[in-house]
Amino acid sequence: MEYGSGGGGGSGGSGGDPDGSDSRRKKRYHRHTAHQIQRLEGMFKECPHPDEKQRLQLSRELSLAPRQIKFWFQNRRTQMKAQHERADNCALRVENDKIRCENIAIREALKNVICPSCGGPPIGEDSYFDEQKLRVENAQLKEELDRVSSIAAKYIGRPISQLPPVQPVHISSLDLSMGSFGGQGMGSGPSLDLDLLPGSSSAMPIMPFQGTGISDMDKSLMADVAANALDELLRLLQTNEPLWMKSTTDGRDVLNLESYERIFPRANSHLKNPNVRIEASRDSGVVIMNSLALVDIFMDSNKWMELFPTIVSMARTLEVLSSGMMGGHSGSLQLMYGELQVLSPLVPTREFYFLRYCQQIEQGSWAIVDVSYDFPRDNQFAPQNPSHRLPSGCLIQDMPNGYSKVTWVEHVEIEDKTPTHRLYRDLIHRGLAFGAERWLATLQRMCERFACLMVKGTSTRDLGGVIPSPDGKRSMMKLAQRMVNNFCASISTSNGHRWTTLSGLNEVGVRVTIHKNTDPGQPNGVVLSAATTIWLPVSPQNVFNFFRDERTRPQWDVLSNGNAVQEVAHIANGPHPGNCISVLRAFNTSQNNMLILQESCIDSSGSLVIYCPVDLPAINIAMSGEDPSYIPLLPSGFTISPDGRQDQGDGASSSSSTTASMGRSGGSLITVVFQILVSSLPSAKLNLESVTTVNNLIGNTVQQIKAALNCPSS
Repeated sequence: MEYGSGGGGGSGGSGGDPDGSDSRRKKRYHRHTAHQIQRLEGMFKECPHPDEKQRLQLSRELSLAPRQIKFWFQNRRTQMKAQHERADNCALRVENDKIRCENIAIREALKNVICPSCGGPPIGEDSYFDEQKLRVENAQLKEELDRVSSIAAKYIGRPISQLPPVQPVHISSLDLSMGSFGGQGMGSGPSLDLDLLPGSSSAMPIMPFQGTGISDMDKSLMADVAANALDELLRLLQTNEPLWMKSTTDGRDVLNLESYERIFPRANSHLKNPNVRIEASRDSGVVIMNSLALVDIFMDSNKWMELFPTIVSMARTLEVLSSGMMGGHSGSLQLMYGELQVLSPLVPTREFYFLRYCQQIEQGSWAIVDVSYDFPRDNQFAPQNPSHRLPSGCLIQDMPNGYSKVTWVEHVEIEDKTPTHRLYRDLIHRGLAFGAERWLATLQRMCERFACLMVKGTSTRDLGGVIPSPDGKRSMMKLAQRMVNNFCASISTSNGHRWTTLSGLNEVGVRVTIHKNTDPGQPNGVVLSAATTIWLPVSPQNVFNFFRDERTRPQWDVLSNGNAVQEVAHIANGPHPGNCISVLRAFNTSQNNMLILQESCIDSSGSLVIYCPVDLPAINIAMSGEDPSYIPLLPSGFTISPDGRQDQGDGASSSSSTTASMGRSGGSLITVVFQILVSSLPSAKLNLESVTTVNNLIGNTVQQIKAALNCPSS
């Protein structure tokens, strides 16, 4: 840094101005040394305004003139002031920018201001004209409404203002994200038809309890029991040896009881009773439904019952102990009641009071566990039946294509107070009747049924375009599903049904029960249900093919009088050709306006063929897409199960898992079911003529089945 000396130095003349008037005094500059600058800076920090005495002392120390010292301090103070001003300017500029942004935000907010009283926009200069414009538009709309109302009154006899309001159409938001199904493209419409799971059943027996009355202590204990049950279930689901071993006969997972009792010791084990036995099974497979949709169904007792009509004869949620976190199902805990069935009057239902606990393990992975809770003996929920549900349930894991992998475990203790009927002994004692394989196979088949609703267009076998629209297909599927539910309820051995055995047909006999129908969708009056079960040395697959083939129907359908039938409409319920809904028409009959609605379904655990006569106007209502809820149905049909024996039958080999599983059995257990309307009067009594008629009907049907399949009649 250079500082001027400020003093008058020596003069010098110019050769062109001898008088010296043009001579100029030149300034001389002095560059301070580093030592001088350091000393001056130190003094400036101590005293920015030195007095004359201090300046003289510095001049002597630094060999500088006092005037140089004075100017240096002046310049230094000016420099410091400029630095402070620049810093203040920067701070003020930042504050100014902040205020400007706030101002812009406030102006934008004022543009969208809402009146706190009416919720409308602020009143502007043109509010009067806007209000007048709205008044004119309202007057025009009122005139149009009056005109339309007067026109409508001519046709319907009442003004349009008295018409019932249109109900909004509910479309499920569940996403299945399927790419293809059964060789046909999937639509982009509603992903899952939960209307087929209406959450209610029209005819339910009275529940054997009133109210709950669960104490807070019980609720706390239930939460602990459910958490421990979930831990046990996850280990059963994810551990192989030593807990599970592969069966050497059929490859199924078999629980190693010694390892189980060592890993999960229980003080109150019921196995001390010699009549108590364990049924344990595990199976896994892929399901055409995502995890959230499955969890939603499982945690709703009515939807759960509708999803498994062939297994669950009754289900109720007694109390929701925990509703889950953030309105979801994770952490949800419920006390439930359920009755599980085999579709035959020879097998009693199994009743359970159990806890159902749902927990999300990780993103896209859910576990649902069921476990019985031991109530005190004086409690209304204390078990009056010999069934005890050990930790059972499933692990549901999302797959990238919108499907789910489901791993299922069934684990129960059963006390056989009455001997199991010999026809079902092998099937039940091997864990096939109520095991994980049956649950999973039914779940896969039902999910395929729902997925078929998403297929664009109609099947190539919808002959002649009989079902004209997707709405018609949906309506027909709802009608058929109600028929299946009605059939399963009619054959149940639940506590709402009392069966009486008639003698004369075989050692099993014909079992009958009556009930009074008053619900819409069923014929009003007294209905007689009759059923019997027979064993045939024919594979379940061959028996199923025999019943569902319209060409062989005259060989067993005694009501058709030997007349042939023709399929006039067909709806596929899955990739297996046996899973379908058919509309059949009989030839050469006096009742030309009567058709047959039939649904057949098959999986690895068994099969069903259910049919019901429906008049032509009712079928037209369903096919046109209208609500089929009030079409009366009284179904009959057959249930077909493997007999549980090993490799003794004539089952044909097949590459499909369903056919292979069905072919493992040595023979078939066939339950024949008929329902007839005894009287349209609910107060009517059952008479001997009706009993004789249905007994002969079943007897003749059984004889014709045996003759057609070349089985001995005895």
